[in-house]
Amino acid sequence: MHGDSLLFQAFVYLTAAVISVPVAKRLGLGAVLGYLAAGAIIGPWSLGLVGEMADVMHFAEFGVVMMLFLVGLELRPALLWQLRAPILGLGGLQVGATAVVVGGLGLAAGLPWTQSLAIGLILSLSSTAIVLQTLNEKGLMPTQGGQSCFAVLLFQDIAVIPMLAVMPLLAVGGDAAVAHETTGIGALPGWQQGLITVGLIAAIILGGHLLTRPVFRFIASTGLREVFTAFALFLVIGIALAMQAVGLSPALGTFLAGVVLADSEYRHELESDIEPFKGLLLGLFFISVGASIDFGLVESQAGLLAGLVGALVLLKFAVLVVLSRVFKLDGAQGMLFSFALAQGGEFAFVLFSMTRSQHVLPPEVVDTLTAVVALSMAVTPLLMIVNEKLVQPRFARSDDERAADEIDDGETPVIIAGFGRFGNVVGRLLRANGVATTILDLDPDQISVLRRFGLKVFYGDATRLDLLHAAGAGKAKILVLAIDDPERAAKLATQIRHEYPHLTILARAHSVEHAYDLMKIGVEHVYRETFDSALTLGVEALRQLGFRSYQALRASRIFRAHEESGLRARFEMSEDAYISHVRDHITELDRLIAEDDRDFGEHADGAWEPSPPSSRGE
Repeated sequence: MHGDSLLFQAFVYLTAAVISVPVAKRLGLGAVLGYLAAGAIIGPWSLGLVGEMADVMHFAEFGVVMMLFLVGLELRPALLWQLRAPILGLGGLQVGATAVVVGGLGLAAGLPWTQSLAIGLILSLSSTAIVLQTLNEKGLMPTQGGQSCFAVLLFQDIAVIPMLAVMPLLAVGGDAAVAHETTGIGALPGWQQGLITVGLIAAIILGGHLLTRPVFRFIASTGLREVFTAFALFLVIGIALAMQAVGLSPALGTFLAGVVLADSEYRHELESDIEPFKGLLLGLFFISVGASIDFGLVESQAGLLAGLVGALVLLKFAVLVVLSRVFKLDGAQGMLFSFALAQGGEFAFVLFSMTRSQHVLPPEVVDTLTAVVALSMAVTPLLMIVNEKLVQPRFARSDDERAADEIDDGETPVIIAGFGRFGNVVGRLLRANGVATTILDLDPDQISVLRRFGLKVFYGDATRLDLLHAAGAGKAKILVLAIDDPERAAKLATQIRHEYPHLTILARAHSVEHAYDLMKIGVEHVYRETFDSALTLGVEALRQLGFRSYQALRASRIFRAHEESGLRARFEMSEDAYISHVRDHITELDRLIAEDDRDFGEHADGAWEPSPPSSRGE
């Protein structure tokens, strides 16, 4: 019966998501608002199709953990160091200023200072899940405002750790009883907890640098993608459990692991494997937030809750506007920054749960503020729509000015798919001329060697669109298609033409037949892999036979131009027409070479004539 219930619950969640999200997207409301609306509809206060939300919410919060891991993968340590000023300055001031203002209002309302401080700290947090998802969905993450949002959210996630430590100290009536009930690492002396925490963080950093590459290389050598995916999930879950065991934020731990692995050649493959799980779990998280809204409480205290939600949003918005001016964000980016972060955060649910169990806040206050945070999260997509439709047009900028907000994210103009004997030559030529490339290959041993030479090489199957997206296909200009397998090469060319039509494909062809397959797909620049080397060898053969160098080179140029034009002309011909054309083509080539010889003088002994090709092969 229990299994049937779980299947039914899963069916309900999936049905709600499949129906609500496309409708919300079609209405221009965004996926997040669709998930929230779906949760509100199926929740216990509406249709009642799902029951107790505590277990579901606990599981769904793992979506936030995975999201922070993927965010860390996008941040190279050098880039993270560059963001230290906004993370510490902007993030620290946002949390501190909001906590002081909210706490001051709590004191003015007659609450004890301990409760006021706890409420101020908790409400200073914003929703990492909703904000980052919305910014990515709208393509706003690379902007100045998007990066400022990220810096603040990162500081908030770090600040959750000291908040978790401070909350028990604010308990009403002394902490002896509470401390007595503490088990595990929380029962150890503070210095021991500190040593364990530092040791765990050091283990994540050193393990990421020293152990993960050999393990990933070993797993990749098996060629089993599901094992690679299983290890990626094992890594994320293991780090999350370890951080949770020592009382730290699992999201922060996985973020740190992501940063450590950001320079790994397996970064793109990790992103591609984790992304589907993150998307599903984040969707479940948003649905759970919508379903957890106590509409009975909302109905009975509609006026109070509406006032509190409005006050929270306006207060946080005002603080953010002031900070945007202090840190010199321009008008449009300052508004994006302020509208995006003016809500409560998902970690508030965790902290409110702790304040209830630790007797920091009375249950009725916790219930009310939990509803306020959930409702503020629900209105965030609407605030973003207001910013996009009404506010941003007032700060309209030229394309050049908008481009100045872009932050260098390390994308390259050229992606090379396949770095074997063919792609290797192309990549080294481009590198020698100062052209940066991103290389995707499936040979872990080859990747290990190439990275030692300083090349930007990543492990992964280039035929996967999610991997191409992570590698920067949306911004690149050229894709060099140098995959060994003709079928996979044709598959990739088809996907590129459909998903990234702006990309110019320079494709390696294994044969004339493969070249025609690529041309049918729409690839205009096709290069047979043995054609140039065979032509070079033929020129040398002519020289060895006594032809003058200029005559051998001219003959090769005539042959090349004639062969390329014939290849195009025979494209999509019937078999009979093809054979007839090849015969005429050979005769025409003989005539062209003979004419060229008459124009530039006969060969020294006149004994040799260049032989025309006699088949459709290479």
